[in-house]
Amino acid sequence: MTADQEKQQAALEAVKFIKNNMVVGLGTGSTAKHMILAVGDLVKRGMNLTCVPSSEATQKIALELGIKIVDLHEIDKIDITIDGADECDENFQLIKGGGGALLREKILAWNTKYNIIIADSSKAVKKLGAFKLPIEVIPFATKQILNFLEAENLQPIQRTKDGQPYSTDENNYIIDVDIFKIEDLKALEIKLLKVPGIVETGLFLDTTNLIILGNESGPILKYRN
Repeated sequence: MTADQEKQQAALEAVKFIKNNMVVGLGTGSTAKHMILAVGDLVKRGMNLTCVPSSEATQKIALELGIKIVDLHEIDKIDITIDGADECDENFQLIKGGGGALLREKILAWNTKYNIIIADSSKAVKKLGAFKLPIEVIPFATKQILNFLEAENLQPIQRTKDGQPYSTDENNYIIDVDIFKIEDLKALEIKLLKVPGIVETGLFLDTTNLIILGNESGPILKYRN
């Protein structure tokens, strides 16, 4: 199986958890796109769903498929959110934000009753950090935050696109850092979020209920106790 086939397999397994009249959070990225297409099929077949997108890109796809979209403030709670991950470990800790939507993705996760992560098998790792950790920052403070992260030996690199600073849907910047040698990720998260100008990190440490991995012999479902 190719990685994309594994992504699709995981996505199709995840949408089995969606029931009629649910409020569904829609993730962002190449894996989540398979899920959004599957949700579109559910709607086409008559399922009544209300969906909250985690990015403008996801919203665009969903609207093209005829999926009912609302803003987060229009609902009380999301029943289920399905999203991808850049890395996930055996303790249900994640790195997300490779697609730049980490802030809205974390907001959705926090406001969701049941969070499902879908991924191809290569995203399952023993230790987080081979994938660089994205940090969303206020443009006004970017230089000072880069200096701070450098002093913390996190080897920060500001993300760019077409030679310009990459800008998120919230018009913030992203700095990618190396956390592979960090053992206490919760302490790192606390330290980073205390820095004025750091809006959010791509560490998703206590949000996931179920991880579904695509696999040659069938999807692997890992439930959090």
